[in-house]
Amino acid sequence: MAHSFADITPPIALTPLDGRYRAQAAPLVDHLSEAALNRSRLVVETEWMIHLLDAGAIPGLRTLTEDEIALLRAIPEDFGAEGIAEHAEIERETVHDVKAIEYYIKRRLAGTSLEPLAEVVHIFCTSEDVNNLSYALMVKGAIERVWLPALREVIEDLASLARENAEVPMLSRTHGQPATPTTLGKEMAVFAHRLARQVRRIEADEYLGKINGATGTYAAHAISVPGTDWQQVSRSFVEHLGLTWNPLTTQIESHDWQAEVYADVARAGRILHNLATDIWTYISLGYFRQRLSAQGGTGSSTMPHKVNPIRFENAEANLEISGALLDSLSQTLVTSRLQRDLTDSTTQRNIGPALGHSLLAISNLRRGLAGLDVDAEAMAADLEGNWEVLGEAVQSVMRTLGVQGTGGMDSPYERLKELTRGQRVDGAAMREFIEGLGLPEAERERLLALTPHSYVGYAARLVDHLGSAQGESS
Repeated sequence: MAHSFADITPPIALTPLDGRYRAQAAPLVDHLSEAALNRSRLVVETEWMIHLLDAGAIPGLRTLTEDEIALLRAIPEDFGAEGIAEHAEIERETVHDVKAIEYYIKRRLAGTSLEPLAEVVHIFCTSEDVNNLSYALMVKGAIERVWLPALREVIEDLASLARENAEVPMLSRTHGQPATPTTLGKEMAVFAHRLARQVRRIEADEYLGKINGATGTYAAHAISVPGTDWQQVSRSFVEHLGLTWNPLTTQIESHDWQAEVYADVARAGRILHNLATDIWTYISLGYFRQRLSAQGGTGSSTMPHKVNPIRFENAEANLEISGALLDSLSQTLVTSRLQRDLTDSTTQRNIGPALGHSLLAISNLRRGLAGLDVDAEAMAADLEGNWEVLGEAVQSVMRTLGVQGTGGMDSPYERLKELTRGQRVDGAAMREFIEGLGLPEAERERLLALTPHSYVGYAARLVDHLGSAQGESS
């Protein structure tokens, strides 16, 4: 009988983010793992105790010394492997993760000058007071310290690619068909610009929090200490944590802000997905060559000539998984039955996988982009084989002359359609057609000098717009 992998120690990872792709997703462990959740809970609980005593919210209790504040703040700072194991041990007894956090803190106050104040730990708190603030801190940290910096690096990669190739002409393909030429740089700049806009949106997103009791009414606070302005205490504490105070909630903070953040992250992911599929297509067209050394290892297991675009395919797939998870989070978290249900508890534990697959995709995109060489000759050959794309230029000049009163410029679209529709036109045929149009000399010479390589309009100049877009996103 085959061995059961479930019995192997250390445990074998179930998901690829904790196994095969651990290195790429690892930066999120400090923010979105179960251990990170418990560390954030320790931060909230200890800071709440400090805040209450510092604000004099409970009459008759003394303020803390600097050493006592340092002692409390050291509790989450020192939370490591031993602390994780100890908390798990306590939770096995309490069968309640937040209550286990309370007991964990009280153990560290035992035998210190804070032991007489131990009951202040978790006072006037429901578990969701601690959890909503913890998740807000976790998501904020993950987005601002890990995910956004990674996205900005992709944008910089694209911006560099755009600037380096601003003047490299390339055949466009609208609907997959040859169309008005552009430059490779301008097309890469489009993606950098789109992503920079999403960065600015995400930078402006709010992370909300509340600490107002079992049903959001401050009932326990008001009956116990009626003389304290508990709304002000709550607001100042939430803002002290670097979050935005939500004054109106049920037992839970409504999670609408989470839905907003995840929708923005998912949208950025879909733009990245578009980038991955476009680069994949440019590779298939020969516009980019891949360096095998940059991709790593074997290209194809049976066809040694191939260098497969695996980084972009990996990114594409992981962005789809990430987008699906983020969409599910956004849809689920905005609903809570009446004053509370527990669907959000297990749902929020999947924030890590949602952002993890996105981070993995970003890593693969960057590695893929770093392994590309531009093949300007392939693009030039493609342009040379599609002189019919100049039909737009000729038609536009004729139309302009016609409305300005020049005779013989009638039916420009129809005349170009007859020449170019469904057939290839070479340079000689296009020039012969232009010569027979009876154009004024200036326009005739301008069109005769035009080639698919030079018919790129302002494309190179448009890349300059990245200067402001990048500046605003950083």
